[in-house]
Amino acid sequence: MIRWILALVGLTLYRFPGAAIGFILGSIIDNMMAGKTKSTRRTIFSEPRQRVTPADFELNLLSLASLVIKADGNVSQTELDYVRRYFVQAYGKERANATFRMFNEVIKKREVSSQRIGGLLRQRMRYESRLQVIHFLFSIANADGHVSPPEVQEIHKIASYLGIQSRDLESIKAMFFKNPDSAYKILEIERTATPTEIKKAYRQMVKKYHPDKLTHMDEAYRKGAEEKFKKVQEAYEQLQKERNF
Repeated sequence: MIRWILALVGLTLYRFPGAAIGFILGSIIDNMMAGKTKSTRRTIFSEPRQRVTPADFELNLLSLASLVIKADGNVSQTELDYVRRYFVQAYGKERANATFRMFNEVIKKREVSSQRIGGLLRQRMRYESRLQVIHFLFSIANADGHVSPPEVQEIHKIASYLGIQSRDLESIKAMFFKNPDSAYKILEIERTATPTEIKKAYRQMVKKYHPDKLTHMDEAYRKGAEEKFKKVQEAYEQLQKERNF
């Protein structure tokens, strides 16, 4: 597609800023050639009601991923490999390789504004999709088997710019930390919750995190949603056993 040709040309001439500009211009040309004149009024990273095109927001997603990977001062190869596998699964090997070359430029770039990106995505993405972005970032941080405090701090900052509610953030974070309160935090309830309250919380979480809410997103994101949904089920089953109900 023209967007990728111009992005690669821009990357060659002006590094990451050139890639972003080339991608935007290419997206507009692609839409015009396809006869979708209405879509040219949308900026990239917009999200149609039925389906979101991964290419429309992947550069911003890569930028956020780079901030998390660099948060602890150590660019982990395991975390980089996780991102590569994600893009291979989502877009295929050829496109993933091209995208990852841009990602390497993002990793090297020092100035990436999580506030700017978060504000943009907050305007253009559904809340359920933004929750999945946070889950994806925690998954990257956890790829090496440990989510460090600096990584948690960076994700907290990104979540604030994305407009993620505190209880939702703590619920997703609890999926990556095992402690006596994890199951309660995942279900967004207190340890004093009654069996009736636990059941009610579980039903609410099922509605919030059901993978069907992300049918508009690419396959890799839907698989991430399934993992998140599975954690909710596991938390509920754990409390059923512990509380004997």
